[in-house]
Amino acid sequence: MEAAPEIAQQVVKRHRLATRIWHWANALVATILLMSGLMIFNAHPLLYWGDFGSREDYAWLQIDDTRTTGFVRIGGATVETTGVLGLSLDANENVRRVAFPGWATIPTGYDLAAARRWHFAFAWIFALGLTAFMLISLFNGHIRKDLHVRRAEWSLAALWSDIKDHARLRFDSGIHSRHYNIMQKFSYIGVIFILLPLLILTGITMSPAMNAAWPWLLDLFGGRQSARSLHFIAATLLTLFVVVHLIMVLLSGPVNGIWSMITGRHVASSKPEKTGELA
Repeated sequence: MEAAPEIAQQVVKRHRLATRIWHWANALVATILLMSGLMIFNAHPLLYWGDFGSREDYAWLQIDDTRTTGFVRIGGATVETTGVLGLSLDANENVRRVAFPGWATIPTGYDLAAARRWHFAFAWIFALGLTAFMLISLFNGHIRKDLHVRRAEWSLAALWSDIKDHARLRFDSGIHSRHYNIMQKFSYIGVIFILLPLLILTGITMSPAMNAAWPWLLDLFGGRQSARSLHFIAATLLTLFVVVHLIMVLLSGPVNGIWSMITGRHVASSKPEKTGELA
């Protein structure tokens, strides 16, 4: 009986210190921003395109209630969401007629002023942290060495192969696990250089003070209400990214994944290839 091939293990360096600090800081800051943002949204749970918006105007998104049921309407499609969105019960079994329930918001009770204070305070931390991370990543080589998409990776065959591997839950091992695969690179580039700056710029566009200083932002995003809609969409996409990211961490090995993001060290395992075996 042929013995099973031994699994070779090697501890390799994967995540830089700046990446690890920014990752965990963002996990906290982004969570607070999302939850306080949902409370702010509760004050007017409708989204519009253009400069102006009121309950008399057409809203492309509405999360509301009919006093007896909660619902979400996107365009002409409406879905009942009683008990979750629009209309739900609080911890004391009291009916809450707000878009998002208390367990998903900061503060848990309706308080627009407090939510704005939380949101604006952590928005500055979020923006400054992203700026610092980008500058550090530029100087320490993280962008060039880890996120740069090389010529061979641009081929459709390479991209399709990586998509199939993810669909089959086949994750990189051995020496290949030292580096980001093409799907990870595209995801991180999209989040760091497109999605997060979009969140920051659309958030600034909703500020009347910033409108006076930088009026070109309103033209760039098509009005304050359009900026609000884009801000909501970007936040939703970021939330979906985090959910998928957590699922991938769980499926690929949560202990190794979390440990590597804490220490920067990753355990790469691989089976030795068979070479010159006798029949």
